[in-house]
Amino acid sequence: MTDEEFERLAEKAVGGLPEEFRARLENVVVAVRRAPTAEQERRFGAGLLGLYEGVPLTERGPFYSGAMPDKITLFMDNLAAGAASEAAVEGRIRHTLLHEIAHHFGMDDDELRKKGLY
Repeated sequence: MTDEEFERLAEKAVGGLPEEFRARLENVVVAVRRAPTAEQERRFGAGLLGLYEGVPLTERGPFYSGAMPDKITLFMDNLAAGAASEAAVEGRIRHTLLHEIAHHFGMDDDELRKKGLY
């Protein structure tokens, strides 16, 4: 899969999000990288599919302004690894994107596990 094909699927996933999610994604950038950095793999483990970096909505106070955008990174090589079809990659992108958006909304991994969303 080419970078362009993967980016098209990522854009489709963002565009296909429910409106109530998209409306709350102000100041959030979705980026695509081939793979996590060595530091990201050390910190979060091999096979990392996506990563949210920013200040969750639940932690923003009245003085939150002028901040750099939050960032959701999708890791192309890990998401595409072993996928049998473009539809499978698309499903993985959507699932990973929703997972990282949940972090943006303030949910941690334990809460995601309890809700069956991990």
